[in-house]
Amino acid sequence: MTTRAGRAVRRQFGRMFAIGLAVVTVGSLTGTAAHADPTTKAVPTPAFGSNVTIFDPSQPVEQIQAVLDATYAKQVNNEMGTDRFAFYFKPGTYGTDTKPLKFKVGYYTEVAGLGASPNDVVINGKIEVFNRCTAADGSNCLALVNFWRTLSNLKLKVNGYGETDGCRGATNFWAVSQAVSLRRVNVDGAFSLMDYCGPGPYYASGGFIADSQFGAVTNGSQQQWLTRNSKLTGAWSNAVWNQVFSGVEGAPSEAEFPATPYTTLEKTPVSREKPYLFIDADGKWNVRVPSAQKNSSGISWGAGLTPGRTIPLSKFFIAKPSDPEWLIQANLLLGKNLLFSPGVYNIDQSLTVLWPNQVVLGQGHATLTAVNGATPLRVLDVPGAIVAGLTIDAGTKESKVLLQVGTKLGLGASSASNPTTLSDVYFRVGGPHIGKTDTALEVNSDNVLIDHTWVWRADHGVEGFSGDTERWKTNTGRYGAVINGDNVTATGLFVEHFQKYNTVWNGNGGTTVLYQNELPYDPPTQADWMNGKVEGYAGYKVGDKVKTHNLYGAGVYVFNQNNPAIHTENGFEMPNRPGVKLHHIMTVNLNAGTIDHVVNGVGEAADTTKVGQPVFVTDYPAP
Repeated sequence: MTTRAGRAVRRQFGRMFAIGLAVVTVGSLTGTAAHADPTTKAVPTPAFGSNVTIFDPSQPVEQIQAVLDATYAKQVNNEMGTDRFAFYFKPGTYGTDTKPLKFKVGYYTEVAGLGASPNDVVINGKIEVFNRCTAADGSNCLALVNFWRTLSNLKLKVNGYGETDGCRGATNFWAVSQAVSLRRVNVDGAFSLMDYCGPGPYYASGGFIADSQFGAVTNGSQQQWLTRNSKLTGAWSNAVWNQVFSGVEGAPSEAEFPATPYTTLEKTPVSREKPYLFIDADGKWNVRVPSAQKNSSGISWGAGLTPGRTIPLSKFFIAKPSDPEWLIQANLLLGKNLLFSPGVYNIDQSLTVLWPNQVVLGQGHATLTAVNGATPLRVLDVPGAIVAGLTIDAGTKESKVLLQVGTKLGLGASSASNPTTLSDVYFRVGGPHIGKTDTALEVNSDNVLIDHTWVWRADHGVEGFSGDTERWKTNTGRYGAVINGDNVTATGLFVEHFQKYNTVWNGNGGTTVLYQNELPYDPPTQADWMNGKVEGYAGYKVGDKVKTHNLYGAGVYVFNQNNPAIHTENGFEMPNRPGVKLHHIMTVNLNAGTIDHVVNGVGEAADTTKVGQPVFVTDYPAP
């Protein structure tokens, strides 16, 4: 018998086949890629678009500084704007000991080196994010909303030469929050994940580091953080709530938990580094696609080129926001990889990744926005597909799903050694405009790796309505992440503010390394926040039929600002069986509402007598 879902899949294939046939027939599959000049062998700069800037070490520092400063001035407060930027540095050294290159990174900005190794691009100076002062008088300076920025693939030689502010002079500040990644960075000098200078409060709420090397790191007020597959040669100071280390050489011990709330895994169960652009020795542009690893630790580039495969950029279709969807989909259908240049793309028909090992890579936080209830991106049940560096937004008409991996039909294939991978993929339901979805991220395939995501139903923004009660009714998202596939791994899963379960994990053999959740701020009444007869929905739900699951380092926070009398029965729910294990979990009250228990009726209440004080459960079930 043919199911409705089966018919829908066949219709989607039929549409894509017709598009591909038309394109082949008329010979109009036109993309923008770099090709060598046959007379000079020189490779021109690819046509990435006007919002991509490529620097050369021969350019004067003052010239580079001026471009970066101008963009930062535009983006420092542009939290809900539509501008997107990527800045790339060709191999070489930028800045000197007495004329360092020092710049700040604002919203929707990517900064990356173009070397095969992070050490091929050296920034002698600083790359920083400071507290953002949100009050008109210049006060209320914090980092809680320093979202959406990226730093990768370079060496940073921290140099504050010429600075008169002694507080900031010797340290590089990276005071960020969710949806910010720092990958493949080699830091020589002091590095702080909070900005403790100037007006406070000094709150920060990040974040993610992978495949990087550091000396001393000041964690300070960062509430939760994941550092994965990296190397620490100095101390990591301070720990607040959830500080998780997975496969990190030199990581602090978790032995004193919860007195020092560190969670430390010697090796990362499943990992794959994010693809990156680089220019080879012949001047040709490529994308390096790292291989997946099991039970790994340390940096990937310490002994040479990161293990993996190199794809010439000529095998990518470089999409622009002005390109029609049919052209983008046709290139995917015909086996091209896809590079989204910076910008906002309105998607009213699903773009579908359908080939094994196909790569979809976004530059400068390229954003796909659902139109007319579409699912902007689907990945079929194929092994090795990679989606990285994209933000996916809900639109004003409800989408069933924003990103779907696998079809639920059991028709596809997967590979434990070559997992489909999502890296730095972010979701927004509301914020810049009203958003509506039933589920943001749905994973149906087996053997999928989710390596850093923030799935966010907006708690603030410019959606066009006045209060949080109206937001509850208008800015709707029921489920954040729904994981139905088996053997799915998530490293850095941040999910916030959804109206039912923020995360539902139905597949067997799942593993999460660091989970961070805030329950919705805005239920108007307890009746609006009921799961049948149960008060509220847990922030992390392991399905009742699941036999094996592991969760390491997790927090669920409550701030019922609309109605402080609201209760949530449990922060975590799970079947009580030996194969389902939670390690180092907690709940926290942020100043309103109550979580009655940490997990399954165990653990004290996180209420307003414990504001900011975690309620910990070291292991569940207890050993």
